[in-house]
Amino acid sequence: MKTKGAKPAVYQITGARKSLSEDVAYRQRRYLISMSIRTVCFILAVVFHGPMRWIMFVAALTLPYFAVVFANGGRERAPEPTSTYLPIRPELGPGENHAESSPRD
Repeated sequence: MKTKGAKPAVYQITGARKSLSEDVAYRQRRYLISMSIRTVCFILAVVFHGPMRWIMFVAALTLPYFAVVFANGGRERAPEPTSTYLPIRPELGPGENHAESSPRD
C-alpha cells in the first residue's frame, strides 16, 4: 500500500558513481552537521560543571579534525559490477556445436 507523499523505491541499475555535485553536497551536509554538534558541545561546556564540562570541551576541540578529514576523504569508489549486469550464457566446450548436436532420426 502506498502512503500519501511516500516516494517509490528507486533501484540503481548502473555501476556509475554519484555525480560530483551530489558528492560535494553530501560531504558539505556532513561537515555542517559536525560543526553544529561542535557548537552544541561548546555551549554545553559553558552550561555544565565538573567532569562533564571537560568532556564537552574536548569533544568541541576534536570534532573539527574529524569533520575535515571525513569531508576531504575523497569520492566513493565505483561499485563493482555484479553478475546481474552480464548475460548468462552456457559456454561451449572445444569442438562442440549446438546446431550439430541435435538428435537425428
